[in-house]
Amino acid sequence: MSLTSFFRFLSPKDQTFGPLFNEDTANLVQMGKSLNAMVRARKQKDRDQLSEEIDRLESQGDEITHQIFVALGKTFITPFDREDVHALAASLDDIADYMQGAAARARLYNIVSFPPAIVDLVEILQQGIDEVVVAVSLVMTLKDRQKIREALVKIHSLENEADRIFNRAIEELFRKE
Repeated sequence: MSLTSFFRFLSPKDQTFGPLFNEDTANLVQMGKSLNAMVRARKQKDRDQLSEEIDRLESQGDEITHQIFVALGKTFITPFDREDVHALAASLDDIADYMQGAAARARLYNIVSFPPAIVDLVEILQQGIDEVVVAVSLVMTLKDRQKIREALVKIHSLENEADRIFNRAIEELFRKE
């Protein structure tokens, strides 16, 4: 029996944080899908409805984050370091906030048609969220560290690809506009 297995055996089974983090990441997946649909929508009415849906999902995410923070204050033994639980919850909330902010600005600026780079970036964001779901679910159980590492490497690769797309879009903007 490995040391990790031994500690997992002694640790109480998490019945609070795992479900909340799963709910939070599922909410992020839905937000990503809505943002993806929003940047592809052709009608302003559809974009507005999707933006409102993103607002609703962001509020739902805020409530989940609040529940995690309340549970953190009430729980003596957490599945991993309490500062890390807090940081993870705050980071997931930041992802939701950034998506909601992007949707709100697109609506505020009345963007009629999104450039291909934006569509590509939102697609990469969706892929990144999918990897976050994998990583968070694995972190909650600490069962497969290799898969956690693989998800993190994939997230980093997606971030690098998003940086390349962003830089090309800025370069094109200055060249053509």
